[in-house]
Amino acid sequence: MSYRTVDTGTGSPRTTGSSRTGSAPTGIVVLDGESLPVADVVRLARGTARPVPGTEAMKRAEQSWDAARELAASGRVYGRSTGVGANRNESVPSGAAADHGLRLLRSHAGAIGDPLPGQEVRAMLAVRANQLLAGGAGLRPTVVTALCEALESGAHPVVNEFGSVGTGDIAALAQMGLALAGEHPWQGGPPPAALRLDNNDALALISSNALTLGQAALALDELRALVDATQVVAALSLLAVDGSFEAYAEPVHAARPHPGSYAVAARSRRLLGAPERPTPPLGRIQDPYGFRCVPQIHGPAQDAADLLERTIAVEINAAAENPLIHAEDMAAYHHGGFYMAQLALALDHFRLALTQTARLSTSRLSELNEPGFTRLRPFLADGEAASSGVMILEYAAGAALGELSALSAPASLGHAVLSRGVEEQASFASIAARQALRAGRAYRYVVGCELVSAVRALRQRELRIDPDLPVGRAFALADEVLDPDHADRPLTDDVETAAALLDRFHDL
Repeated sequence: MSYRTVDTGTGSPRTTGSSRTGSAPTGIVVLDGESLPVADVVRLARGTARPVPGTEAMKRAEQSWDAARELAASGRVYGRSTGVGANRNESVPSGAAADHGLRLLRSHAGAIGDPLPGQEVRAMLAVRANQLLAGGAGLRPTVVTALCEALESGAHPVVNEFGSVGTGDIAALAQMGLALAGEHPWQGGPPPAALRLDNNDALALISSNALTLGQAALALDELRALVDATQVVAALSLLAVDGSFEAYAEPVHAARPHPGSYAVAARSRRLLGAPERPTPPLGRIQDPYGFRCVPQIHGPAQDAADLLERTIAVEINAAAENPLIHAEDMAAYHHGGFYMAQLALALDHFRLALTQTARLSTSRLSELNEPGFTRLRPFLADGEAASSGVMILEYAAGAALGELSALSAPASLGHAVLSRGVEEQASFASIAARQALRAGRAYRYVVGCELVSAVRALRQRELRIDPDLPVGRAFALADEVLDPDHADRPLTDDVETAAALLDRFHDL
């Protein structure tokens, strides 16, 4: 049976950002197998750029393809002239080689669960195309061309969410392989012409973690921006309580020079228009942790994001297929480069650091409810007796924080023994990436609750912020869209508006 297209659906309800998607291609991304940045994977996934294979990279892929066929014809090469997993010692007769490749794809295309959103699948296509151009897969170069055609047209194969344990996204990539062969449906646009795939293509195509890497790239892009936006919200809250700039003083962070903390303190000074050596204020000796420890808590999150980006960048430009086809040596090296320990640990590290910044947001939210800090009524209520104001936002933010904390549980603690004991470890990087994708929604709501409260406090105190400062521009954006009514009423829509507004804060 041949499949070409199906009606476009929404797939999973998960999203990777509320207003950062969905525009026509505006640029070109050259895939060279060596230097693709994470940001360009995101652009390709969102359809804001189109891919072009580099000339030298295509030559490298051609050489790898030629070497792989010669090696498979003259010796035992895993997955080409043998079975896979526990069947690795079973030889494939040369007469059955062509059918073996398609049978391998069909048997492994057993991913289950909801269809993934198109962005995530397109990120997988982009990563896999670039990896193949690194020249270690020994895969026919027309596969790269087909993947690029799909990215340009907006087409993506239907891919289900579950099937990987962090030792290769073999089920998802097998579905992609069958789609390339015309045996599995596409969505979103006109698909590339069907390819003839054989035993030299099947394992080479699916021996990758391209889906996990694409999902990690999308999650990093959204979550890094949200952490940056949270720093802007923290600055608004600081002004609302007459907080001190001392905690951001340059000498404080020069004396303890962690890169992330130093950079966060410098950005806070820029956001607030604070000098490097601020004068201690009158009144409180020092602020609560929610204000005083922003550099010490946001800094590790920035460092974790940087580490995750470096890890993803290595992997999306890596020839990690097993076996690695090395054309210069005319050798097929069998190895474990598909094992994603670095990625799983980097994702776990980042989610844990991210949750710390969200927890600090709830601390500031509580402090905004205290008259001792704001000199306003409890819960920023209006003048009516016993009004509750924004009291409920502490509960709502706490619930969202609980969800975020659950998503921060280390996926790398998982364990599996598969394929008759031959594959006796798993990194579960795939789960770590899905957890990171799902974290964005809960995180937005936590910080959205703080933003609603900070803007209400600034309004009630009638504080005027310099409109030329970044924090002043942030207040103007929020003041324009958030409801000015401070009477007791449902705040659901206010938080939804604030959560969406965070996308406009991260680059202030």
